[in-house]
Amino acid sequence: MTIRLLTLLGATATILASALSAHAQTALKWAHVYETSEPFHTESVWAAEEIAKRTEGRYKIDVFPASQLGKEADINQGLKLGTVDIIISGSSFAARDHAPIGVTYFPYIFRDPAHMIAYTKSDVFKRLAAGYEEASGNHITAVTYYGTRHTTSNRPIAKCADMQGLKMRVPDVPAYLAMPRACGANTTPIAFAEVYLALQNGTVEAQENPLTTIEAKKFFEVQKHIVLTGHIVDHLNTVVSKNLWSQLSDPDKQIFTEVMQEAAVRATKIIEEREKELVATFKERGIEVTEVDRADFEKTVNEKVKLEDFGYNKEDWEAIRAIK
Repeated sequence: MTIRLLTLLGATATILASALSAHAQTALKWAHVYETSEPFHTESVWAAEEIAKRTEGRYKIDVFPASQLGKEADINQGLKLGTVDIIISGSSFAARDHAPIGVTYFPYIFRDPAHMIAYTKSDVFKRLAAGYEEASGNHITAVTYYGTRHTTSNRPIAKCADMQGLKMRVPDVPAYLAMPRACGANTTPIAFAEVYLALQNGTVEAQENPLTTIEAKKFFEVQKHIVLTGHIVDHLNTVVSKNLWSQLSDPDKQIFTEVMQEAAVRATKIIEEREKELVATFKERGIEVTEVDRADFEKTVNEKVKLEDFGYNKEDWEAIRAIK
């Protein structure tokens, strides 16, 4: 009787252990600096839920938007410190570990969003992403179209020279600074979360961002002009920390990659559709929306700014420009 009881208890313990193991969850943190209304957040939430489904609940991913876990520099550092596991961030921050990947922020390197998406499927992207991973250990799983960056200002701008002396907020990233400085603007680095207030109180009189960001952050409330400079076709990387990526099994790596790439496609589609609608929306709100001669801006940048000054390779620039 005692033997039978021990056997039964042992079998029960094994079943319980198996059940607990099947339901064991790995809790992960996914961070970004964007508002909850933006697709970078909504599609990250979708991806977190989808990964949970496809891994049968083995991963529970909480998404922290709007700089809740720190500014963009902080969450990039968090990948190394282990305070975050997944982030959405621009290649300008990836370039701090591997400078060549920042070439994609050089003004007017991309013709349009389709050109940027084609780049993400190219050999030059694979090489640059591999260089970043070798330098940082972190793995880029997906790329999302962020939007085409335009200028907002409290003074009218029709050509590059009109920016002379303009007090302009620009992220403290060399490639972002290139166009405004080439055109003579006085650039000021201000944290993303503080830009609205800086525009409102006159600390700066201009800034640059995609139309969707101008809408989401309500910059149009404190700016009179939207100037369609289109100087950077911008993108965001979905990045998994070295620690997490090294621990994932190959099947889980495939799930994470597939879901994150699906989320990127979903967000990209939303951004492209919103951009098409926003010009009319801003005009209806009484904002002056100005088309400019982009060739004038591009010519000035190419005359005054050298790739080599940023640590970028001309071969990479040429390879990307040649993508059809």
